[in-house]
Amino acid sequence: MKKKKLLFLLGFFILLFVGFYFAIGRIIPGFGEPVLPVLSTVPAFSFSDQEGKPVTDKDLAGKVYVAEYFFTTCRGICPRLNTNMRDVEHEFAGEADFRILSYTVDPETDSVARMKVYADSLGANPKKWFFLTGRKDSLYHLARSGYLLDDPKNNALNINEQFLHTQFLALVDKGGRVRKIYDGLKKDELADMEKDIRRLLKEKTTVPRFANGLFNNNPG
Repeated sequence: MKKKKLLFLLGFFILLFVGFYFAIGRIIPGFGEPVLPVLSTVPAFSFSDQEGKPVTDKDLAGKVYVAEYFFTTCRGICPRLNTNMRDVEHEFAGEADFRILSYTVDPETDSVARMKVYADSLGANPKKWFFLTGRKDSLYHLARSGYLLDDPKNNALNINEQFLHTQFLALVDKGGRVRKIYDGLKKDELADMEKDIRRLLKEKTTVPRFANGLFNNNPG
C-alpha cells in the first residue's frame, strides 16, 4: 500500500513538472530551446550600398541580420542564393529590426551602379537589403575574420590572386555577434535560419561574448 502511494506521488509530481515546463514554454518564447552559441564578433566596417550611401557596423546596432557574399556576374550558385534571400526578405518584410547584407567578392566589377541594377532586378528594398561594395581586402577580411565564411588563414595570401566563392550565410544578432552559419542553398537549413532569426529578434541585446571560431581554436 505504501509503495503504491509513493508511486502515485512520484507520477503526480512528474506530471506536475511536465505541465509546468509546457506552460512556461507557452508563456516565454524559446524557453527550453538550446541557446545559439556566439561564434565571433563582427569588427567595425564601412562599405557603400547600392544607393551609394555608406553602411557601417553602427547602422546595424540593435538589428538582426544575415550576411552573404556573391558577385553580379555569377551564373552558378549566386542566382539561387539570392532567390532564396529574396524569399527571406519577403518573410521578414514587416520586421523593423531585420536586415540582409549582400557583399560583393568582385568589387572591381561590382560598382555601386552595377549593384543598384542587380538589387533592383530582385526587387530588393534598399532600406532593408544592402548590396555592399568597397575595397577587396576589406571585404575578404570581414568575410573570414568577422563572419567566418572562409578560413581566416587565407588572409595571408596575395589579395590580387584570391577569389572568394561561398554559399554560406552568417546570422548576426543585435549585438553584432555571429551566432550560426547556414548553407544558403539547402531548404532545411534556410527553414532553421528563419526560426533562429525570429528567436534573435526576441532576444535582448547583451554584452558581446567570445567563443571559438569555426576554423581555429583561438577565442574569436
